[in-house]
Amino acid sequence: MVVTTTSLPLFVLGQGVDPHSERGVDCPGELPPASDPALVARARKAKEALGDRLFVLGHHYQRDEVIQFADVTGDSFKLAREAAARPEAEFIVFCGVHFMAESADILTSERQKVILPDLAAGCSMADMATFDQVEEAWEVLEDAGIAGVTVPVTYMNSSADIKAFCGRHGGAVCTSSNAKRALDWAFEQGEKVLFLPDQHLGRNTAVLEMGLSLDDCVVYNPHRPNGGLTDEQLRNAKMILWRGHCSVHGRFTAENVDDVRARVPGVNVLVHPECRHEVVTKADYVGSTEYIIKQLEAAPAGSTWAVGTELNLVRRLGTMFPDKTVMFLEKTVCYCSTMNRIDLPHLVRSLESLAAGQVVNQITVDPETTHWAKVALDRMLALP
Repeated sequence: MVVTTTSLPLFVLGQGVDPHSERGVDCPGELPPASDPALVARARKAKEALGDRLFVLGHHYQRDEVIQFADVTGDSFKLAREAAARPEAEFIVFCGVHFMAESADILTSERQKVILPDLAAGCSMADMATFDQVEEAWEVLEDAGIAGVTVPVTYMNSSADIKAFCGRHGGAVCTSSNAKRALDWAFEQGEKVLFLPDQHLGRNTAVLEMGLSLDDCVVYNPHRPNGGLTDEQLRNAKMILWRGHCSVHGRFTAENVDDVRARVPGVNVLVHPECRHEVVTKADYVGSTEYIIKQLEAAPAGSTWAVGTELNLVRRLGTMFPDKTVMFLEKTVCYCSTMNRIDLPHLVRSLESLAAGQVVNQITVDPETTHWAKVALDRMLALP
């Protein structure tokens, strides 16, 4: 099966609702019990049979039963680049979500095939900005007379066609690690930035790292006429933030930070920049997934950390650094439900199918989209 890019949102699974979190996903509670141990042997056998023809990528938020089979672990862009650096691998099995597999397909060669073990492994944040919505927003900026001075910048957590939109309109892609460098570059090209699709990363970077004010930022809501903004608001803004967010990081609140400080004396609060502004401003440390891992690695033995990011990673960090106390910032257990669609049964199906000569769930991006998305990605790679 070959899957092309689509403007339709992918499935989001979950049970129960947290009324205090940002909308976008329900909280599934604990994960199901570990898969049948026999699947471990089957996965190993299929992987060994494929040998160097196979390269398995595992995102940090994947469950442990999947991560054990990853040749490389990392964040989304690191994994896509690792895939591109393995031209001898015919099959790239990406244990992540849809937009990550798209990025891998864009950066790898035509002979390589990128496989997503479960096509329902989407990203609610990426689904919050569809191509048609962004095209309509750009028309709004044109009508307001500011499109010519606005540079679109999209977070890596976006679909291939949104990356391509930025490429066609003189913009770039960014990660949570290089968002400031990307925005510095964008403001050298124009007077304003349209930041897609995560409002929180855009706001936190602009205000806390670049010296802009909250008044310099407006939020464009694609579900309201004119984005819910007047032409004057658009003309006065420097950062036009898309109304999107991460459904996991959007759960964390300022009250969570206050609560953990009251309960745990001397705790260090470490959060991802996809968290809300009021959470980030109360935290002690803020940074990307890779930053979070490195911060804990360098932390002194005996220190205590409350971490605001996806729970699979937080638990893994607690195991990796037993000399430190690592806890989840929020009391309610919540995983990235779409990331956790990739489980051992789905991985085994992918590996055994490949070993049998059958390619299932291949992700392909059409040549036109690939070209312009790569333009936007290359602009990011060229940043100092």
